Amino acid sequence: MGRNAMGVPVTVTILGSGTIVPSLRRSPCSFLLEAAGQALLFDIGPGTMRRLLEAGRTIGEIDLLLISHIHPDHSGELASFLFAAKYPEAYRRRRPFTLAGARGLRGLYDALRGAYGDWIVLPEPLMSLRELDPRTPDILAAGALTIRSRPVAHIATSIGYRVETPGGTTVAYSGDTGPCESLVELARGVDLFLCECSLTDEMKVEGHLTPSEAGEAASRAGVKRLVLTHFYPECDGADIAAQCRRTWKGPLTLAEDLMRIRI
Repeated sequence: MGRNAMGVPVTVTILGSGTIVPSLRRSPCSFLLEAAGQALLFDIGPGTMRRLLEAGRTIGEIDLLLISHIHPDHSGELASFLFAAKYPEAYRRRRPFTLAGARGLRGLYDALRGAYGDWIVLPEPLMSLRELDPRTPDILAAGALTIRSRPVAHIATSIGYRVETPGGTTVAYSGDTGPCESLVELARGVDLFLCECSLTDEMKVEGHLTPSEAGEAASRAGVKRLVLTHFYPECDGADIAAQCRRTWKGPLTLAEDLMRIRI
């Protein structure tokens, strides 16, 4: 396992590299980051919990669940996660965790609780909920890890995340976004940048990135390694790497489900 300068192992496991479009190859965009004794799960669309099991982890091991924005492909399995964390007795969660996301997350949780009642309500010591500011940079801690968030250009409450380890290793995640200065600042100088790349350069849509746009953001931010993810099916029939190379010359990886990256 790779180690940074201070000897802290950092592992990123891609749980989903796709979108809400049903696919046997790609689950909705999600990944697991493990470092400094903490397990961080980023986004939880349909199928994420199964992918987590396939990666050799369980939901009971998650310390922090971070949601980038409240769209079904990034938050749709939240109710199932909470329900599975509570039942049955032999397997229920015993380790506290935090649910975090931009302002509006509590409203989603309250709406789910209104629909499902106590079936998804965990005892207070087991779950805490933290809302982050969707308008300006914000910060929270997970053990020795520091997590910073910034607003990005998708919907009004979309945020990206940056994780900083005690050894100085950094990982950034764009969430869903179009080109914006905030994304460049989020990823500034990181060791690993997981960046959405929804459609090809020829199929540009607002609120999402193409390969060349993702490459431009990575170049401007001076990241050390770029990982493209969040592929719609149209990307699988195109040369995404070649399009990204128009603007990015550094190390490049196209994400696949269950891919493991050690920094």
